[in-house]
Amino acid sequence: MSESGGYETPDWFWEAIDCKPESHTVEVDDADINCLTWSEPGNPGLLFVHGHNAHAHWWDFIAPSFRDEYQTAAIDLSGMGDSDHRDEYSSDTYAREIVAVADYLQMPQNTIVVAHSFGGLMSLRCFALHPGRFAGLILVDSGVRHPDDIKEREAQIPRLGRAKTYPNREVAISRFRLQPPQQCANQYIVDHIARNSVEYDDMEEGWLWKFDEELNSRMVPRGDSESDLAAVTDKMALIYGAESESYSQKSAEYMASLKPGMSVIRMEDAQHHLFLDQPLDFIAQLKGLLNGWR
Repeated sequence: MSESGGYETPDWFWEAIDCKPESHTVEVDDADINCLTWSEPGNPGLLFVHGHNAHAHWWDFIAPSFRDEYQTAAIDLSGMGDSDHRDEYSSDTYAREIVAVADYLQMPQNTIVVAHSFGGLMSLRCFALHPGRFAGLILVDSGVRHPDDIKEREAQIPRLGRAKTYPNREVAISRFRLQPPQQCANQYIVDHIARNSVEYDDMEEGWLWKFDEELNSRMVPRGDSESDLAAVTDKMALIYGAESESYSQKSAEYMASLKPGMSVIRMEDAQHHLFLDQPLDFIAQLKGLLNGWR
């Protein structure tokens, strides 16, 4: 064990993030979309998609565990991470970005997409609009919600204030908080994500979050998750947190009733950001699903 930031960081984490990904840029609808790769073409594909206001580096400590058996990559959706911001966003645009990145990286048709939260809904739309491009979708605390949960969730969505400028990188990192709010026992993971969530802005002469704070207001509705789910013919699975306040057991059971045969895994002692709460268990569960599908 080694120590950082006043807490102990396990060796497995250092080994994972020491596997530095290579960055690539793909132009999609006049915007540069960033993506990361941990391995070269040749194996079945595994593409990770992050959640709302997140980025590809959320997978830095997960993706390396799969790079020997899979062509492993992660995307920065537009308006987030190191991808360009847009004047308008939609699930259809995000669907095109996911396909464009996979095509650019020469990821095969047997590629599996693993998508968390907001990214899960965008990936669901992608599978509905581009049948046959991928082989399977694994939703992570994401997907179709029970109608009762939709009403409750809409009432809980926080309103973000105006973007704040911080005098230095260290102050900005210290202000990082998970959204939706939750505590995480693995602070070393949260700090790693925070370090990759800020950038210096010459105009503002300070440090800002990378995500577009106007993304929600610029988002144009397209389709709906139940219709998208019905259109998906590929393999599907759901991994959700037993203690998640964003995706309930009721919603998991509801989606499973709409998609018979879908694998459902409930992770104990895990909240919405379940691969931050239980990273090694998440890796094990994901490997089990993938091995079963292969």
